Amino acid sequence: MDKRCPESDIKERLYQQFARIGKCLSSDKRLEIMDLLSNGPKSVEGLATQTGMSVANVSRHLQILLDAKLVKCYKKGTYVIYSISDPSVTHFLTSLWNLCEDRLADIKQIKDELERQYEGVHSISKHDLLAKMKQGKVILLDIRPAEEYESSHIPGAISVPFEHLEEYLKTINKADVELAAYCRGPYCSITSQAVDYIQKQGFKAYRVEEGTREWNACDEE
Repeated sequence: MDKRCPESDIKERLYQQFARIGKCLSSDKRLEIMDLLSNGPKSVEGLATQTGMSVANVSRHLQILLDAKLVKCYKKGTYVIYSISDPSVTHFLTSLWNLCEDRLADIKQIKDELERQYEGVHSISKHDLLAKMKQGKVILLDIRPAEEYESSHIPGAISVPFEHLEEYLKTINKADVELAAYCRGPYCSITSQAVDYIQKQGFKAYRVEEGTREWNACDEE
């Protein structure tokens, strides 16, 4: 005779559903795709370019994320545009990154390796950045692609995509203002590359560790 009670069957089915999300997140490539989408909507082709994967592989990963309702999509002309399904998924990603950095020593080591490549680049805290912005002493640059800036950005930032940085610096006087730059968060090396380049052009500049996701998470705490 089966001694299992109906409640046990219900709980088993419940945990099976929870495991669907866990299995969906077991791929490093799907996590990368979600990280990119947390910065703004993108086409399959755009994701393929940014991840280095084929369109077919990206499409397969997106279908798994769609089945788990972690992303959503819509048609725009001949393109299918994907985005994070809702803010709760973005909040979950932030919590996941924080948990992993707290528990996995390898992440701290990898992060330290990135920082050592640009030892002359200094970060600025959110508190100090806001104070300097309020005093008009610093210009905050969002160096992500323009469409990501349009989707969401830190208040007061201006859009200067990384590939336009050289041109932009020619338009301002290095003696008049300091610069700060941010990209896609604490694990994005493009921010350090940008600040390193800005400093070599004679400007005083800072790296902002937070991306829009981390910045907004701080505001909600």
